[in-house]
Amino acid sequence: MKGCARHLACAAGRSDVTYDHPEKTDGVSVLKFLVPIQRKFEAMRNRMSVKKKLAFWMTVLAFAFAAAPAKARTQDVSGVTSADQSTQTQQSAEQDKDKKDEKKDEKKDEADNPKNDRLFLVVANYATVEHPTVFTPLTAKQKFKIGAEDAFDTYSVPLAALLAAIAQAKNDDAAWGQGWLPYGKRLAAGYGDTVIGSFMTTGVFPSILHEDPRYFRMGAGTKRSRSLYALKRIIVIRNDRGGSEFNFSEFGGNAAAAGISLIYHTNEERNVSTWGGDYVTQIVIDVIANQAKEFWPDIRHKLFKK
Repeated sequence: MKGCARHLACAAGRSDVTYDHPEKTDGVSVLKFLVPIQRKFEAMRNRMSVKKKLAFWMTVLAFAFAAAPAKARTQDVSGVTSADQSTQTQQSAEQDKDKKDEKKDEKKDEADNPKNDRLFLVVANYATVEHPTVFTPLTAKQKFKIGAEDAFDTYSVPLAALLAAIAQAKNDDAAWGQGWLPYGKRLAAGYGDTVIGSFMTTGVFPSILHEDPRYFRMGAGTKRSRSLYALKRIIVIRNDRGGSEFNFSEFGGNAAAAGISLIYHTNEERNVSTWGGDYVTQIVIDVIANQAKEFWPDIRHKLFKK
């Protein structure tokens, strides 16, 4: 190769070419050839690097923008969930407080107004309010419940049995005669009178007429004033609005009960006289019952210290 270079130089008539250091001349030429290539490569690498960096940061920004709404939604959901949990906790606390207050009120009501403080330890007494401080009207369901408790009380059958024995001794409904079978008829009739009378005067008529069948004690004052008050409550009754009106439930309910009772008594007893006698008897019983409801707590306190 070197010899060829010399010959080519001579043929071209170039006398200025020297051949003292041929290796150096070739190295410079190679470097001059490689330097532009290297620069192009470095420029290309720099451009690739910029593109990669740009692509990297674009990707990061894209993920950031994509993640921001999801994070916001997560925070919103967590915020809503926390708010809901806080609201539920507050509501639960309020409900627990209300239940505790109701229990306290129930205990107070039970202490002041016994559920069934039996008159003379025997007669059912579900409809007496001993200490009427706050008036709360009854629903129709509650009125019928009082009537059912009074009608189907534990002692209602024994009392009916006693009244049936008295009726047999007086030979009421004489067509039935004497003996165990007639006694059973008188017992069934007497118990029917009790059940129908309780429902009519405590459930049916008070619900229709919006009257309160309970007896609200006076509880204080002279014996005479309290006795007159108890007598007055036969004629006057408290309505569901808290006012007073004529006691239609007492007179209308007992009239209806006396009329229904004629259906299952003997033919001889199905007349106006029998109906009137039963009607007046029931009114008198209620008059006596009101007196007992008014004064029994005083008697109970003296006898049992409660």
